[in-house]
Amino acid sequence: MRREVKSFYKLMKEEDGWTFMETLIVIAIILILTVTVGFVAVNNLDKARVAAARTQIESISTALEAYYIDCGNYPTAEQGFQALRRKPETSPSSDSWSGPYLYKDVPRDPWGYEYEYTSPAPDGSPYGIRSYGSDGKEGGEGKASDIKSWE
Repeated sequence: MRREVKSFYKLMKEEDGWTFMETLIVIAIILILTVTVGFVAVNNLDKARVAAARTQIESISTALEAYYIDCGNYPTAEQGFQALRRKPETSPSSDSWSGPYLYKDVPRDPWGYEYEYTSPAPDGSPYGIRSYGSDGKEGGEGKASDIKSWE
C-alpha cells in the first residue's frame, strides 16, 4: 500500500498544474454556458414584462370597477386615472366617491411608457386600458404588440 501512495505522489509531482490548452477548453466551456444562460434570461424577461403589464391592467381594472360601484359611472377619458386617486372636479362627479381606489399613481408599463385610458373602449366596453408594448407605438408584433384590456 505504501508503494502505491508513493507512486501516486510521484505521479502528481510530474503532472502538477493544467496545460495551457486545458485552461482554454475550460474557459470556452464557461463562456458557452454563460451565453446560453444569457439568451434564456433575455427571452424570459420579455415574457415577464408582458405578464407584468397584464397584471397591472387587471389591477387598474379592479380599481375602475370599485369606482363604478361607488359613483355609478366610469371616469371619462379627460378625468383619466387621476379620478381613481382624487375626486374629480369636472363633470360627471359623484358625491358618493369614496376613494382613493388606488393607493399609488398608476405606474408606467414595464417598458417605461404610460398606459392609455379610453372611455369607452374601441370594442364598445365601458373603458379600455392599453400598453403599447416594447416599442411604445400602436400595433406591432411579438414583444412590440399592444396589450389591451378588451382582448
